[in-house]
Amino acid sequence: MAYQCDLGTNQTVYLDNSGSQTIVTTASGSPGQQQQSSSSFETGAWTAPPQMYRTPGGVALKLQTQGGDRWVQIQGQSSNLSEAHPLPLQEVAEVPGSSQTPMEPMQPMEPMQPMQPMQPMQPMKMGNMEMNNNPMEMRMGNMKMTMGSSPQTTGSQRRFCSQCGSPVQASDRFCGNCGHKLS
Repeated sequence: MAYQCDLGTNQTVYLDNSGSQTIVTTASGSPGQQQQSSSSFETGAWTAPPQMYRTPGGVALKLQTQGGDRWVQIQGQSSNLSEAHPLPLQEVAEVPGSSQTPMEPMQPMEPMQPMQPMQPMQPMKMGNMEMNNNPMEMRMGNMKMTMGSSPQTTGSQRRFCSQCGSPVQASDRFCGNCGHKLS
């Protein structure tokens, strides 16, 4: 049997004893937002219902187990238990969000099919703009920009000195600006 304790400020603590494990679930919520977290620890089987106390430093839990009494700090920090005030607990059928029934085993997943190779990019056209992939080329109206070389443009392509960047002719053996030997 599980137990519930309302701590106020939209916070609830759920307690459950499963075998020798004590499970503490804290839930908080406000309109449009809900959070829940659980912790479990070895305490042994409970011999009496749990007891919750509000202390000056937070909230504490007292468990009576086969191994003796156990105190667990639920919220805040430990403080003088002589100033503790009991909090009401209610029995609940189960902790919200938990499953009391064992899960069914998952079916094995089918392996993914290998990806197919991408098809070559087709020329794109938008209005008077055209783009090609091989060689990388873009035309818009009478303007053309090419990256890389294509068989049609190799002969008429402009050349530049690799040392200073000045324009050179295909027949030049040396740069006319810096004198660098051209290959």
